[in-house]
Amino acid sequence: MSIRAVLFDLYGTLIHIETDETQGEIYWALSRYLSYHRIHTRPDSLRERYFDLAKQQKRNSAETYPEMDARAVWREILRSGSKHFRPESVASEGDHRVQEIEKRRERLAKELVRLHRALSRRMIERYPGAKELLQAIIGEFQLGIVSDAQVEFAKPEMRITKIRKYFPVKTISSAYGYRKPDPRLFKETCHALQVHPAEAIYVGNDMYRDVFGAREAGLKTILVWSDQGRKDYRDVRADYDARDLYEVLEGIRFLAERH
Repeated sequence: MSIRAVLFDLYGTLIHIETDETQGEIYWALSRYLSYHRIHTRPDSLRERYFDLAKQQKRNSAETYPEMDARAVWREILRSGSKHFRPESVASEGDHRVQEIEKRRERLAKELVRLHRALSRRMIERYPGAKELLQAIIGEFQLGIVSDAQVEFAKPEMRITKIRKYFPVKTISSAYGYRKPDPRLFKETCHALQVHPAEAIYVGNDMYRDVFGAREAGLKTILVWSDQGRKDYRDVRADYDARDLYEVLEGIRFLAERH
């Protein structure tokens, strides 16, 4: 089968990002913001609650590679923090009031995911060669993203780094409840692009989550040796190794010519 699609990992491959969700200043700012919504909590309590709920989600998941849902974490923090975010507290007032609170809570939970991310982000930029690579292949191959991330910030961060327009299909793990190396994410993306996995190449920076996962799904693989990600896993090998994104283009051409 000929190669018809190229799929990419996002963070550590196309986007260079540094975050730290443990910083106390983040939760100081978030607790002050929540006070405007009638929720009063100490920063250290908020941080502990956030991480406890995230861990609980994964423990309760039936998935082999569970992914957290950050919006659900904030939804629960809002629900438990104030009656104004508990739909059940207004059940006697009719469905309209219940739906009103649900919508308000959902909007704020989404914004809290983004605010939390923005506060924890130290830097974000495209890796050198990312734009040039995408421009070189967009007319020749179908393009897609397979990323372990939260939908609420992954898509805006693609826009911030000016690469969103290249990808008609964006498979983000939080929307599915499981993460890489689960092969279903890669297969789902291929299905959305209407290509067989054997007709696709996956480009990533992690031998376990990216290369192993994509190979299990039946894709060809290119490992980018960026400054992030695991570079070895058992006896797994990529079909092509690239020192940077400039070499990825060579890898795509090489693998395409072989099939």
